[in-house]
Amino acid sequence: MDARTAQSRRLRGNLPAELSSFVGRHRERAELKRLLSTSRMVTITGIGGVGKTRTAIRVAAEVQRAFPDGVWLVDLSAIADPCLIAEAVGQALGVQDQSARPQEDGLAGYLASRRLLLVLDTCEHVVGACSALVETLLRAAPGMQVLATSRQPIGVDGEHVFLLPPLPVPDPAASPADREVDAAVMLFAERAAAAAPGFALTEANQDAVARLCRRLDGIPLGIELAAVRTRALPVERIAELVEGWYADESGLLSRAGGGRHESLRKAVDGSYELCTAGERMVWARASVFADGFDLEAVHEVCGDKLDLVAGLVDKSVLVLDGSGPAGRYRMLDTLREYGAEILRASGEEHAVRQRHRDHYLRLARRFDAEWCGPRQAAWFRRLTLEHPNLRAALDFCLSDPGEHHAGLELAASLTYFWFACGHPREGRHYLERAMALAPEPGPARTHALWACAWICAMQGDQVKVAEYVEECRPYADVVAQGWSTFLVGVSAALRGEPSMGVACLQESVRLHGDGGDPGLGRLMAMSAQAIALAFLGEYDQAAAVTEQHFAICDRTGEQWARSYAEYVRSVVELNRDRPEAAVVHARAALRIKRQVSDLGGNAMAMDSLACAAAVLGDPERAARLFGIAHRHWESVGLPQMGSPDLSASRVWAEKQARDVLGDQRFEVLLTEGLGFDFEAGVAYALEEQPAPAAASPTDWAPLTRREREVAELVAAGKTNQQIADRLVISRRTANTHLEHILTKLDFNARAQIAAWVAARRG
Repeated sequence: MDARTAQSRRLRGNLPAELSSFVGRHRERAELKRLLSTSRMVTITGIGGVGKTRTAIRVAAEVQRAFPDGVWLVDLSAIADPCLIAEAVGQALGVQDQSARPQEDGLAGYLASRRLLLVLDTCEHVVGACSALVETLLRAAPGMQVLATSRQPIGVDGEHVFLLPPLPVPDPAASPADREVDAAVMLFAERAAAAAPGFALTEANQDAVARLCRRLDGIPLGIELAAVRTRALPVERIAELVEGWYADESGLLSRAGGGRHESLRKAVDGSYELCTAGERMVWARASVFADGFDLEAVHEVCGDKLDLVAGLVDKSVLVLDGSGPAGRYRMLDTLREYGAEILRASGEEHAVRQRHRDHYLRLARRFDAEWCGPRQAAWFRRLTLEHPNLRAALDFCLSDPGEHHAGLELAASLTYFWFACGHPREGRHYLERAMALAPEPGPARTHALWACAWICAMQGDQVKVAEYVEECRPYADVVAQGWSTFLVGVSAALRGEPSMGVACLQESVRLHGDGGDPGLGRLMAMSAQAIALAFLGEYDQAAAVTEQHFAICDRTGEQWARSYAEYVRSVVELNRDRPEAAVVHARAALRIKRQVSDLGGNAMAMDSLACAAAVLGDPERAARLFGIAHRHWESVGLPQMGSPDLSASRVWAEKQARDVLGDQRFEVLLTEGLGFDFEAGVAYALEEQPAPAAASPTDWAPLTRREREVAELVAAGKTNQQIADRLVISRRTANTHLEHILTKLDFNARAQIAAWVAARRG
């Protein structure tokens, strides 16, 4: 089996593993799969809490093998700005288009030749933007299909709308002997058993459960909220409470619509009534979080109410992921919407959103101050988790005239998150919006100007670089002058004027040193100075600059900027005819970059490794590495960062490999490289071999070494976030490994993995 075939058999995507059992929906799943076999656009609609997301993810997992380029979930629930829909899709796909073209164009080009399923979840609040984007992508990518969830149709030509009904409930007219265990009753029984171990459906309580499920109209969320009360109450009493909700016509808030919409609202009202006054307050205030949050955030945003959080977890209003300091809380969308209504009615919404913003502004300031240091991987993980909340804080600031300056400071404080952690396009979006709304000169605006110019330089938008640098200079302190001069120099080097670049970058290094910034500004200027010197053929001088760079990094513990110096040194060593040394430095760069989401940096290191392989006389490896690099550059959108010097080096090395192999063999190997996903491509580039396992290879087949590590941590009861922290990988990567394990072993639950691991351990 060749590498391309092996890769095609690996299931790709980012579908999360199911954390609880999936009950029923056999007919609905079969119909949805039939619709996907005949339509490119299927939308699951239905009321809140009916299970649209769970059903979509389950169906997507069941059809995953039909999509060689993967099934990709895009959660839009936390996206408030319609302009960021395409950005969210790109992030889910791993497409970090750093060019200045519209994101929709970059996605269209990336998807044009791929066969994949895009799962757009929770579209109703941005349905217009979703419709426009889906229309564009479906036209551009004939092999792409879309499965969406929304409370209303998306409105795309050819869309098949599937209304997801509630779960079947027992027929009250049937005699007890003739009744079947309907899906609604089964769901209650399973969730009740999870909440109160020992609970079981019996002849004595079956009638009460059936009455309860009928009164809740078979709506899964309502049933799950009721089931959790078996921790404290017998099921007969819970049924009486549910019936009492419907007898009370006063309600807590005005109801929108009737029927099943009101059934869900009654269920949530009932949960709210059972909360203490303090728990209700935390529920309302916690609704400002766009996604997960930790206890520190609860303390600062919701007040000193940490003791009330446990009560909300017990009532299933909050869900706890993980334990200990790494534990994070989240709220289902329907319960968040309910809490937001309570908060709005209380009159304290603005004050709570300010506290939310202040918490994340303090976090961003700490990140900005500490990024140049030894904790970069931890900061990357922390801010990746907090990304939805950072967006929510920015959206709040930019929507309120009184908060515009705070929004500008927040956007500027996240400079390294935008640039180093894979979000340059989103960073430019927020920086430009914030600068337009807060035009007054000041330190925050000066910072925002050079930060935005930096992103523009990497996008190849030289016009905007010049514009922002020119505006920054009159108000710049020494450090800002250093950044402005750096941007002029790096832009010159990338457009093919290295002599001008070297002069500016030497001045930038001096300015950063004089301004008391021996950290990231100086290091980035030194890396750019070294590459410009290499373009001029001054290889020994370039190597000397990288040695100084390494010395600073050794003292500070800085890694991300070091990865650029390692890459530059690999280019230098290639040109000094030392390809073995070039491989060492390029791999060092790659090992650092895999810890953060720097696709552009990864692509550059891959190019260097491919060129080294060609020089070392291994054209087959070179061809595969060029394919892997091309896949990364395809995601970045600006090959070789627009540099004619870097492009010329790659073209020369490609020709060397092609001349030895011949066009046909070269293309075959290039295609194999294109077939590697990100993790597999990096592993191939680093020549990582599976370590011998304690058990025989057959015992652990078909799992790879990394998958075995993940499986053993699952068996130890670790959450996905804890697995990610233990293995120093992103949570998304941990999710992907877990999905691969479930698929390879044909399992659908973590408990099955734990049992399988236990069997392997004897």
